[in-house]
Amino acid sequence: MSGAIAGFATIAAVIALGYGLAAVRIVDASALVTLTRLSFFVALPCLMLRVQAGTPLSRMLSWYVVATAAGIGAAAIPYILIARLRWRRRADETVIGAMCSAYTNAGNLGLPVATYVLGDAALMAPMLLLHLVVLQPAALAVLDAGRSGRVSALGLLRSTATNPLTVATLTGVVLSATGWTLPSYVADPIDLVAGMGVPSVLIAYGASLRLGPLPGRGAPAAELALVTGLKLVVQPLGAYLAGWAFDLDGAALLALAVTAALPAANNHFVLATRFGRAELLARDAIFVTTIGTVPTILLITAALT
Repeated sequence: MSGAIAGFATIAAVIALGYGLAAVRIVDASALVTLTRLSFFVALPCLMLRVQAGTPLSRMLSWYVVATAAGIGAAAIPYILIARLRWRRRADETVIGAMCSAYTNAGNLGLPVATYVLGDAALMAPMLLLHLVVLQPAALAVLDAGRSGRVSALGLLRSTATNPLTVATLTGVVLSATGWTLPSYVADPIDLVAGMGVPSVLIAYGASLRLGPLPGRGAPAAELALVTGLKLVVQPLGAYLAGWAFDLDGAALLALAVTAALPAANNHFVLATRFGRAELLARDAIFVTTIGTVPTILLITAALT
């Protein structure tokens, strides 16, 4: 428990640094855009490559990843059923809500939490693999179909192949599976740039809290409550129970529950805005689940340690 508190204190300190840099205008709106793009296109892909390449393939394709997938399903399926059968939502609107319910902020907050709270960034590898290789392409296919009336295989392939995080993740998986190692003149610069991945995203997040507008009233309260409950309660519980059924050890169960209790990812709002679907829900779900994730993870850590 003390380790979790110390880890969150470290994360909070760097976020506060970003907030302070924005408050004194060292980081302004244009600098925030640059920092965010640098993190997304350079630093985080290098970190993903290093993490995935250093994670044995057997670990990524173990019962751990099945339990992670079970947690995702436990949160996404109820939302999909309620949205489609009760609220009669369109498929492309439903997919945004489902992502808010089950697609975690594995990069911006997941990697810092895994590093400083759980002590191993590789614990995010299965979640990242599922997100970037399975869930995100599937969501994009539904959103594309909602906008154009059909699924464009070429468009889906292009969006996947041009996502630096997906490319880096798959490259790391190939390196892990084959046992190949990059030559030092390639690996050393990647490792150096990867070191800025976690601090850069936390500083950018802190700056965005200062520079960006806070969410107002928008999403229906019942739907926001449903999404929040699914994300912060049902998903970690589902992942934990699946891991328990697969007889995983205590450390693995803790990691499953903690990684599943991470908040909704920021890219939900980007996708919702890009396709014009459920923008208010995406915005408010990210805000509420981000606030709620810290007490939730501390409660999980206290209960399981």
